[in-house]
Amino acid sequence: MRFRLTFAVLIAVALAMGIHAQKTADGDWPMYARDLGGTKFSPLKQITADNAGTLQPAWNRTLVEPPPPGQGRGRGGPAAPSNPEVTPIVVNGVMYLLSAGNTITALDAATGQQIWQHKIDGDSTGRGVAFWPGDRSNPERILFTASALRAAGPNAPARLMALDAVTGKPSEGFGTNGVVDIGVGWNGVPVIFKNVILLGATVGEVPDGPPGDTRAFDARDGKKLWEFHTVPRPGETGHETWLDDGWKQRSGVNIWGWYMTADEQRGILYMPVAGPAANYWGGDRPGNNLFANSIVAVDANTGKYKWHFQTVHHDLWDSDMPSPPTLVDIRQNGRTIPALASIGKTGYMFILNRETGKPIFGVEERAVPKGDVPGEWYSPTQPFPVKPPPLTRVDFNKERDMVRPEDTSAEHVKACQELWDKSGGFFNAGPFTPFMFHEEGAPAKSTIQFPGGTGGVNWGGPAADPTTGYVFVNAHDTSLVGWIEKVRPGQNYGRGTEGSKQPYDRGSVNGAGPYFTFSAPMRDENGRVVANLPCQRPPWGRLVAVNANTGDIAWQVPLGVTDALPEGKRNTGGSGSAGPIATAGGVVIVAATNDRRIRAFDARNGKEVWVAQLPGQGNANPITYTGKNGKQYIAIVATDSLQVFALR
Repeated sequence: MRFRLTFAVLIAVALAMGIHAQKTADGDWPMYARDLGGTKFSPLKQITADNAGTLQPAWNRTLVEPPPPGQGRGRGGPAAPSNPEVTPIVVNGVMYLLSAGNTITALDAATGQQIWQHKIDGDSTGRGVAFWPGDRSNPERILFTASALRAAGPNAPARLMALDAVTGKPSEGFGTNGVVDIGVGWNGVPVIFKNVILLGATVGEVPDGPPGDTRAFDARDGKKLWEFHTVPRPGETGHETWLDDGWKQRSGVNIWGWYMTADEQRGILYMPVAGPAANYWGGDRPGNNLFANSIVAVDANTGKYKWHFQTVHHDLWDSDMPSPPTLVDIRQNGRTIPALASIGKTGYMFILNRETGKPIFGVEERAVPKGDVPGEWYSPTQPFPVKPPPLTRVDFNKERDMVRPEDTSAEHVKACQELWDKSGGFFNAGPFTPFMFHEEGAPAKSTIQFPGGTGGVNWGGPAADPTTGYVFVNAHDTSLVGWIEKVRPGQNYGRGTEGSKQPYDRGSVNGAGPYFTFSAPMRDENGRVVANLPCQRPPWGRLVAVNANTGDIAWQVPLGVTDALPEGKRNTGGSGSAGPIATAGGVVIVAATNDRRIRAFDARNGKEVWVAQLPGQGNANPITYTGKNGKQYIAIVATDSLQVFALR
């Protein structure tokens, strides 16, 4: 009895001080990446590599409401589409997620039964919601970002919104009726560090636009706490890397990825800052352009700069940092090193000391190819990690890498060769080959880049097992082909050129536009196109495990199949931007691929132990959790539905 009274007194004192440690119950998945370190690792062990083969559907839920009679779908209306990249969270057996574009829903995570639902005016703009555990004066809250009120007009600011986690009603005391104007919206999920809400900025990829600064708000009342300038201003660290005033009115250089990570013990926030706009021509921004393409560490409470590590100098490849680093402790020679593992679209993983930003296995500045675009500024070197080796294809040699009939079909190989000839061949001089210049009217001569504009590794990010030091990555090989040309009136160059003074942008034999890959159609015996397949040899996607303790690749296996190919050729790997999760049960779970499947792998060796067909593409990160019935579940959003699995 005395112990119980003492414990109660301690709890009361903690509440009186406003203390709420972010300790996570084993069965919860309380934030986008489960923990602030971004490990996406669950300590649950019910599902193992030995029994995962018996997983079966438990329940599902459609995330799109049918339109009212006589009405079609309308953005922000009752039939607004669901975001296929949404990842739910689970706290104390309750699942919270975005659905139907403008709806926040709370469900019983074991049954799918609805607890409450809240519809907002305008659309939610995020890939999920965040949970704040509250304090002695405020109850638990669900936080998310949203577009401006439709009635407020096109120039109204975006919003940060808070709902009571129990009732779904707007949180009193947070901004005005649970709403804070944040100016620049974000398509990611708010990061909760103690009582601080941390937001990135979705500013688009136009050269002239709002700054992509990171901002922090108070979780209790919504007041703004600090703002970090991702493009350094005069007198700030890194400003000297923007020559000829290229920093002025510069947009991009933002955190568009869906989350950030933090070291709670050390109070450090790690920001994955994306590349500068425009993507493929940077003649108006000479210099290395900090903090673009960088991991930037700041004090999570104040936003004060601590250190940075730039992964790409003067980005001309759209080689964004689409996900934050994953925190993992490294064990070497009997000592533990606080580390992080960062990988982006380039396919290179940088393993750094997370206190200092110093590479653990070494990084070398190596000479890279130079282009010939008028007025462009080229960095003579780029950073290359000594270990691990690249996790994706980073160059192209036709004799070695061109697809062959035994890979796909003779007809597909022929179509690839025809595209090669039409494009005037594809030039590649190794990693970081820039697009070369094409004069209007000159014969076609194209450049091919690996990885292409989607990576590499995209926004899904890595997962890490803290017990082994393994880091798991969905890495796919995509290409980007074309050239840089003088902007021609009337041409559509996608994001970045329209309405600006940019004189050059990327074009190709297929016409100007933001994306064009070296891929060609494969046809059946009737001449019908059954798939559009890459023209490089497979595998086109892999699940890779890196041992962060040594910097070596522990194992890698193809991830995804191509159903259009005959038996014996289907294990090609596939594309996809989402990422994996890992569990103490020794399984790695991932969907992501374009073959509409979710899979589980043995974390020790990469052996596939379970696969299930999905009704849509699982282009979102999965989660795993325990329901109130004590059962472990796996959940994944597949296009416009939520699919949940459990052991038989």
